[in-house]
Amino acid sequence: MNFRILCRLESVILFALSLAFANSFAVALWFSHKGHDEGNAVWGFAVTLLISLTLGIIFHLIGRTGSTKMFRKEALAVIGLGWLLASIMGAIPYWLILKHVGIADAIFESASGFTTTGASILSNLEQIPYSLLYWRSLSQWIGGLGVVVFFVAILSFLGSGAKILFSNESSAQHADLDSSRVQKGIYQLVYLYLGLSVLCTLTYKLCGLNWFESLNHMYTTLSTGGFSTRSASIAAFENPIFEWAVIFYMTLGGTSFVFILRFLKREHNLWQRSTEVRYYLSIIVIATALISVFIYSEPGIQNPHGAIRHAAFQVVSIMTTTGYATKDFDIWLPATKIILLILMVIGGCSGSTGGGIKVVRSIVGLRICQRQVERAYRTRVVRPIFFNGKSLDSEASNSIMSFLVLMGFVTIIGVLLVSLYEPHMSVSGTISATFACIFNIGPGFAEVGPSLNFNFLHDITKIILSLLMILGRLELYAVLALFAPSLWKKF
Repeated sequence: MNFRILCRLESVILFALSLAFANSFAVALWFSHKGHDEGNAVWGFAVTLLISLTLGIIFHLIGRTGSTKMFRKEALAVIGLGWLLASIMGAIPYWLILKHVGIADAIFESASGFTTTGASILSNLEQIPYSLLYWRSLSQWIGGLGVVVFFVAILSFLGSGAKILFSNESSAQHADLDSSRVQKGIYQLVYLYLGLSVLCTLTYKLCGLNWFESLNHMYTTLSTGGFSTRSASIAAFENPIFEWAVIFYMTLGGTSFVFILRFLKREHNLWQRSTEVRYYLSIIVIATALISVFIYSEPGIQNPHGAIRHAAFQVVSIMTTTGYATKDFDIWLPATKIILLILMVIGGCSGSTGGGIKVVRSIVGLRICQRQVERAYRTRVVRPIFFNGKSLDSEASNSIMSFLVLMGFVTIIGVLLVSLYEPHMSVSGTISATFACIFNIGPGFAEVGPSLNFNFLHDITKIILSLLMILGRLELYAVLALFAPSLWKKF
């Protein structure tokens, strides 16, 4: 292990976080001068900024003379440790500013932010300092494209190491970018993210929100994070036009950013070569139609438009793993909750800000199973699996099936651990809490439904769920590799 390059890269993460803390510190000063009660926010962000800068300088001094040569093991360590470090650093403002928040609570909220999960231990958001709400939303925006992707874009000294980092952090492949230089391709993704951020903010402002709420909800929509400035989430605004705008931008957030880039460039035969996006949009339409039928007869739904809007909102919110809510879907018919549970697992597209196992893995996994069923009675048949018009090799197929099995195993272990520390929690609550965290959804069912939060859980449970959030966001390997002794052998 090249520990010096590891320290050097972690110092970049700390310096980038320092910029975010400085931004939040400025927001705290702004609102305190405007007469708002920011409480301990100014002091809290100042201390956090000082800690982040100090650690960044120390890490930089340790790693400044190190070789820039980096292999896959260093990339995995940087990513896994980077997300753990970001979650711990991001927890400091919550712990310093809010008196009722403990260390486990702060880590849970921070991990939920950076992983864009959206699960929360906070209630009465209207009473929380504006600057902390801002940091809460900003952390999801940073986590949207991935902390590491942002940092790779400025690490010119890495050279080919940028390719290794990107391919491990993102579920998209570096081959998907139309540039031979991956660093340039990452810049294109960042520019797209920034451009959509500006457009989304302006759209929300035109929908009637003020600038602060527009900015905060933009942060948590494109990142498919789901944090809101209101305790009732999007339902608090009672604004159908705003809800449709949120549906649109959540859908974009769950779509592959590489596909959006190619769409803007008007590439030839793009739809024919975008199997995942076609399935993604088809699942949204079908699920919306089914749930619309189920909830049309519910009290309070006066017309078909209302049923379609609420169904579309929750389908897109769950499938993109955003976690916003306009209705308490926990009281809907069991069939609707089963559909939403399936969407939780599937998630968004690869290379998007969405969580879940991703649409591409779901499709390929089902096709592999279909092929194996056929081979049960036609043992000599050789039928390749096609995706995006290309045949998948056995290595890719094995990789996908291995991931699905490993994800299932980790999920089962998570459910068992949560049930161990939460013996009084219902079965549906235990399962959905685990699903909501490892698939980065946010709200679940029963005790962790959309109108409730995770505050009642044991501190150990919160730490377990925080780790599951990071595991899900990094798609297991970058975190699990940290526990392999061979990873840490001397460089």
